[in-house]
Amino acid sequence: MKTTIPAHPLNSSTDLDPLLQSIGDARVVLLGEASHGTHEYYTWRTAITKRLVEEKGFQFVAVEGDWPDCFEVNLAVKQLPNGQPASQLLQTFNRWPTWMWGNWEIAALVDWLRQHNAALADKQKVGFYGLDVYSLWESLEQIMQYAGTKGEAAAQAAQRAYHCFEPYSADPQEYAEAVAFVSKDCEDEVLHMLRELKRRTPTAGPDGLSMELDFATEQNALVAVNAERYYKAMLRGGGSSWNVRDRHMMETLQRLLEFHGPDSKAIVWEHNTHIGDARYTDMAADGMVNVGQLARQQLGRNQVYAVGFGSYQGSVIAGKAWGAPLEKMPVPEARRNSWEALLHTELGRNALLFSSEIRHLPALQEHIGHRAIGVVYRPERERYGNYVPTVVPERYDAFLHFETTQALHPLPTTTDQHVPPDLYPWGE
Repeated sequence: MKTTIPAHPLNSSTDLDPLLQSIGDARVVLLGEASHGTHEYYTWRTAITKRLVEEKGFQFVAVEGDWPDCFEVNLAVKQLPNGQPASQLLQTFNRWPTWMWGNWEIAALVDWLRQHNAALADKQKVGFYGLDVYSLWESLEQIMQYAGTKGEAAAQAAQRAYHCFEPYSADPQEYAEAVAFVSKDCEDEVLHMLRELKRRTPTAGPDGLSMELDFATEQNALVAVNAERYYKAMLRGGGSSWNVRDRHMMETLQRLLEFHGPDSKAIVWEHNTHIGDARYTDMAADGMVNVGQLARQQLGRNQVYAVGFGSYQGSVIAGKAWGAPLEKMPVPEARRNSWEALLHTELGRNALLFSSEIRHLPALQEHIGHRAIGVVYRPERERYGNYVPTVVPERYDAFLHFETTQALHPLPTTTDQHVPPDLYPWGE
C-alpha cells in the first residue's frame, strides 16, 4: 500500500490553527483516543479544549465517565473558592479503572477550568460532566439525598427503587444475574422514579446552583433506568449492551445541550470506538451504533466534528485483566498494513490530517486496521487483535497521529472493591 498522504505539522498548540478553522461553527466536537492510558492523548485534547473554550465559546466538557463523580468535579470547578487540590478531588474516581480520570493530566485540566471560571458569571462557567451509564448504585444514593426536596411522591418513588436494589449488595452484576430467569426485576421502580422526578417543581435558589442540582437528580434517575437495562442486556451478549450504553451517552449529551441553551456547544472526550462513526467500521456489521454515528444522525453532520487519535509505538497504562492492577506497558510498533504503520512509513512524524484532504486517495476508501487499546491490554497478543477495520476519512473529520507516545501519570487512588463487569469489545 503506497500513497502520498497530505499532512500538517503537529508540534505545538499553534499547529492547531488549521484544526480550529476546520471545526468552524460545529456545535459538538468529539475528541477521541486510541487508549485510556496515553499521556499525549490527554494533553493534546486539553490543548484543543482550551482553544475551543477561549476562542469559540464552548460551554462544557462531557467525558466517558460516571455522572456522580464527574458532577462532583463540575461543582468544584464552578464554585470558588475551593481549597481541595485537583489531585485530591479526582480521587473520587475510585472504581476500576481509576486512572482514566484520576490522573495528573486531568488534574491540570481541572486546575485550568477553575482558573478560567474564576472571573466569570455563573452562567458563563465551563462545566465538566460524565456521560456513562455504569453508576447504578451511586446514582441511586445521590437521588436519595435530593429526592426529599422534590415532594413526597418523588421521595417515595426513590425509596422504592433504592430498596428494590438493596438485596444485591450494591453490585449491578449480581442484580442482573439474579433477575435473568425470573419475571421480577426493578425496571418498573426506576421508570416510576424517573417519571416522578420529571414532574417535580424546580427548587428556588441563587446563582443557578439549584438548577444544576435539579438537573443532576433527574440525570441520576435516567442513569438508573438505563443502567438497569444495560446490566440485564450484558447477560444476553452481542451488541445490545453496547448500544444501550452509547444511546444513553448520546441522550445525556442531548440533555446537556438543551440544559445549556439553544446556542450551547459541547466538547466530548471518549475513546475512538465511541466518537468515530461506527458505520465506517466492522461494528456496523454487528448491529452496533456509537456516539459518533448517533451525533451525526441526530444533530446533522455539519454540526458534529470528530477528531481521532493514534500512535505508532510507545507505552501505555492498562491492566492485564479486568480489575487487575494498573501497569505501565510497552506499545509495540503498529501491525503491518495498519493505519498507524501507514502513517509511520509515509510521514514518520507527528502530524495533523484532515479527511477532506485524504478522502480522494483510493487506498483510504478501504477498511484498514486501526489500533484500539483498552483498559485491558496484553502487548504480546496485539498482533492477533486490537485493530478495528476502518474507513478512516469517513469515520473521522480529522486525525492526530503521534510517532511515539508515553503512558499517562495516574494518581495514587485506592480502588473501590466493586469492579464493573468486563463488557468492552477489544478491552476498550
